[in-house]
Amino acid sequence: MTLLALPLSYLLGSIPNGLWLCRALWHVDLRQHGSHNIGATNAWRTLGKGPGFLVFFLDMLKGLLAVWLGEMLVGTPLVMILCGVLAIVGHSLSLFLRFHGGKGVATGLGVILMLMPKVTVIVFLVWLLLVLATRYVSLGSIVAAALVPVLALVFGYPALYVAFGVLAAALIIVRHRSNITRLLNGTENRISAGHL
Repeated sequence: MTLLALPLSYLLGSIPNGLWLCRALWHVDLRQHGSHNIGATNAWRTLGKGPGFLVFFLDMLKGLLAVWLGEMLVGTPLVMILCGVLAIVGHSLSLFLRFHGGKGVATGLGVILMLMPKVTVIVFLVWLLLVLATRYVSLGSIVAAALVPVLALVFGYPALYVAFGVLAAALIIVRHRSNITRLLNGTENRISAGHL
């Protein structure tokens, strides 16, 4: 069952919701607009709040379903965590996009929602407050990701969950390396006030 759960989780994560959905419903290829990213932030910037939230929800659902799949097919914390990690990897390195993809934030949120719900609430609130205060989605995402292993420790989750938090945070932060450079240079794009 493990050998079934792991590749299925990667395939689930690989589904490029933002690209397929926006092309089907709004005839827009996100790779040709804004940051050229297929994730929720670029959908929000390009098409507005509704499409942005829809892409965010569907990408989050991928992470949630991957962990659920691991739970249903195998049921051990290790396999559930590995399924979640593979969903994030699939989103970032999609089989359907020649191993390109999004940054993994929404999918990662779905994973921690299943594994560590208390952590999810705080991480989401921190992300939201930072985005509202600075209008930098990338800054909120980076800080929120870094907080996951810290909060896992604070809430007393097992070491395996803390290790997952470190790995997930590293994956997401590495995917934001160009954003970090732009933040340091003062050239990062903000969400416009009208889009908040």
